Amino acid sequence: MDEEKTTEGEKSTEPAGDIKEGDKYETTPIIERAREEREKLEAAVKAQKAENDRTELIMAKQALGGKTEAGGTPVAKETPEEYAARFMRGEANPLVDDGVESK
Repeated sequence: MDEEKTTEGEKSTEPAGDIKEGDKYETTPIIERAREEREKLEAAVKAQKAENDRTELIMAKQALGGKTEAGGTPVAKETPEEYAARFMRGEANPLVDDGVESK
């Protein structure tokens, strides 16, 4: 009877067999797991902050840099004669071109 009480009252804290990654959380105290998770989160926050700083710097350079149209292809403007010829062929609709009607 005494042997039964000692075996029921004692629980083994030793892991059985090889320890795998999944077994780590079963044998690791909760405080250690919380510390590990905190360290992972701190590293992720640090990486995200560095990425945000880099993105902010790029956006500031773009805003302050301005734009230039050098090297771009010029947009060809249609002359009144070309528009008249297109209208006479039936390809132009003045109301649609002016935005009064939709196509």
